[in-house]
Amino acid sequence: MAPIRQTLLFAFLIAAAAPAAAQHMNADEFYRRAMALKQKGTMAMVFHAGEVRKLVKEVQAAGTLTRQTRLAAEKAGRHGRYCPPKGAKRMGQDEYLKSLAAMPMPVRKSIDLTEATTRMLEKKFPCRG
Repeated sequence: MAPIRQTLLFAFLIAAAAPAAAQHMNADEFYRRAMALKQKGTMAMVFHAGEVRKLVKEVQAAGTLTRQTRLAAEKAGRHGRYCPPKGAKRMGQDEYLKSLAAMPMPVRKSIDLTEATTRMLEKKFPCRG
């Protein structure tokens, strides 16, 4: 499948937008469902739009809560669990899914998507000092 098609299909999965509803799935369930859609290709947007919307809401909620938690720690004079540089780019869908894939399945099953996202960002943007 062409990279452009994959990008169009999964851009919504990683997009940071308005806060979404509370999470309802663990990191492994999200990963399995996202990978199943990715294998279906571009047509998943047409035939599985409801599933795409559910996953979008999950990743948005995780990203929002992760960011809010970091900002609250900074406001309280502490480091958050990750320290992105100013102007840091958001994680793309391929990087996000690869980071989830790198987590052992038992770990993914035992944590929610917010914790998984936080752990990914800890590795990408570790706090120094």
